[in-house]
Amino acid sequence: MNSVKTSFSIRDMENLSGIKAHTIRIWEKRYNLFRPERTNTNIRTYNITSLQKLLNVTLLYNNGYKISKIAKLGDEKIPALVNEIVSQKSEKNHTLNSLKLSMLNFDQSLFLKTYNGLMEEKSFTQIFNEVFIPLLNELGLLWQTNTISPAHEHFISNLIKQKIYIHTEKLQFENPIKKDEVYVLFLPENEIHELGLLYINYQLALHGYKTIYLGQTMPVESLEDLLKYYDNIRFISYFTVSPTKDDIDGYFKRFRKVLNKTPGSKLYVLGHQIQEFEDEQPSGPIKIFKSINQLIESL
Repeated sequence: MNSVKTSFSIRDMENLSGIKAHTIRIWEKRYNLFRPERTNTNIRTYNITSLQKLLNVTLLYNNGYKISKIAKLGDEKIPALVNEIVSQKSEKNHTLNSLKLSMLNFDQSLFLKTYNGLMEEKSFTQIFNEVFIPLLNELGLLWQTNTISPAHEHFISNLIKQKIYIHTEKLQFENPIKKDEVYVLFLPENEIHELGLLYINYQLALHGYKTIYLGQTMPVESLEDLLKYYDNIRFISYFTVSPTKDDIDGYFKRFRKVLNKTPGSKLYVLGHQIQEFEDEQPSGPIKIFKSINQLIESL
C-alpha cells in the first residue's frame, strides 16, 4: 500500500505554495517551468518533483528574483540558490515548505532535520510561535480544501506534540516549582484537540509552576477530586469544538458550582469557540483569554 501522495492537482499546487493557479499556468506555458501530466479528461496533474520545484521557485520569487531569471537557472541551480538564501538568513517560508513536504510524504526524517536546524538558531518558544503556529493555521485551510487528508494532519500534529512533551518533561525535571498556585489543564467532554493545551502546559513549566495535565474529554464533576488536594487551583481549558457557542453559558454555570467550593480557585478558558463568545468576560471566577500569548503574559 502506497501511503505517499504523489499526484497533485493544480489547486493543490496553489494551496501549498500560495501561488495562484492562473500564475502557475502562465509560468508553465511561458517559461516551461513545469511539465504536468494530463488525465484522460485533459486535467493537469503534478508529481512530487514538480511540487518541490514550485516551492523552491516560490521562495526565490518572494525574495525578489524575477520569474524570467529563475526559469533560466535550470533544475540543478534552483535548489542551490535556495540553500544559499537560507544559509544567509532564517527563511520562514522555506522552513514551512520543508515541513509541508515532510507531512505530504509522511517523512519523519525530513521533519526532524528541519526541526533540528531550527533548534540551532531559536528557542522552542520561538519555533512554536514563528513556525508551528503558522504551519498549523495553514494546515487547517489545506484540510478544508481537501489538499491534505486527516492522516497528514495527524502525522505532523503528533510530531509537534512529541517535541512539546520532550521540552516540558525537561523543564519539569530541572526547574524549581512555584507552590503558590497549581495549574490543572484539561479539555472538556467531547474535546480531543489538545495541542494548544499541551503548549500552555510547556509554558507554565517554563515559568516554574506546578501543573497537573489531565488531557482530553474530562467531565466537570470529575474535576472536583482535585479540590481535596489543592487550594487556589487555576483550571485551564481549551475549547476548539466543544462546548459549542450555544452551550458555553451552561458549561460556565456548571463549572461555577465547582469553583464555589473553593473560593480561591479560578477557570481560565481559551480556544476557537471562545472567539465566538459574545460577552467580553463572564462574571465571577472565570476568565476568557483570546490567545495563548495573552494568557502567558498574565502569569
